[in-house]
Amino acid sequence: MKRVAALDCGTNSIRLLIAEENPGASTFTEISRKMSIVKLGEGVDRNKAFLPDAISRTLAALKVFAAEIAEAQVDQIRFCATSATRDAQNRDDFLTPVAEILGITPEVISGDEEAKLSFLGATQALSKSDGPFLVIDIGGGSTEFVFGIAQVEAARSVNIGCVRMSERHFKNDPPTKSEIESAREDIKNAIALAAEVVPIKKAKTLVAVAGTATTVAATALNLAKYDSELIHIAKISAIETRRVSDWLLSLTRQERSDLGYMHPGRVDVIAAGSLVLAEIIEATGLTSFVASENDILDGMVWSMLNA
Repeated sequence: MKRVAALDCGTNSIRLLIAEENPGASTFTEISRKMSIVKLGEGVDRNKAFLPDAISRTLAALKVFAAEIAEAQVDQIRFCATSATRDAQNRDDFLTPVAEILGITPEVISGDEEAKLSFLGATQALSKSDGPFLVIDIGGGSTEFVFGIAQVEAARSVNIGCVRMSERHFKNDPPTKSEIESAREDIKNAIALAAEVVPIKKAKTLVAVAGTATTVAATALNLAKYDSELIHIAKISAIETRRVSDWLLSLTRQERSDLGYMHPGRVDVIAAGSLVLAEIIEATGLTSFVASENDILDGMVWSMLNA
């Protein structure tokens, strides 16, 4: 049976999923799923380049993942870099050693390709009767909007990721009202851009993937610690999402850090990310979102297994 490894290298984290095909089933067998917060995109919105320390952190994490991949004896590896790498003028300083470590050609995928992979990962296990779906992937640098039922019908990537919004707008701890309003205006403008292409008001179900959405769900569910089984496919109301966002925006960095379910790498960016999510739900007119642990990584695995 075919065994594959997918590596998603984003603005805030690098993640690994090793999986094996499960012939005839709508799921694959997950062998390993890991994440390391490396903040590769630190300063990219401002400088349009990777910082040397950020490259070093990411390559160190990649070497650990590469050892696990080698041990798992996979048949195929796919490495996809997203928003920060698209924007960094010195991307080759990063991609060249990635190729040397993995022995493959790393991909810098477009926002549209990122959107399609997120949709594939998020909707594979959902009932098509719940469609049309609007899949929202809030990353570090960008947010993907993807609409469809069985396949992607419309997609748009816009630059309102949680890292980018935090770096661009939030200078105080906690952010001031004027900083929040500045971010909100930026987010609303980007949603309007996405809505020119993606019919966000025609979706029956909004599925939100990645760490912002799952952390907002953990907050809404009042979890003492992060529990992916309770979070996956949890339905969170629009009212509760807004309440959670307002609360997270009111906390200091230390108060956010003290939350039992908060990953250390999300502490600095969850407030901005929650604002992005709350504004998107409001713009759609939907009354809730479904949090999904399945995202671009799962889509990358399916892209290899279905090839």
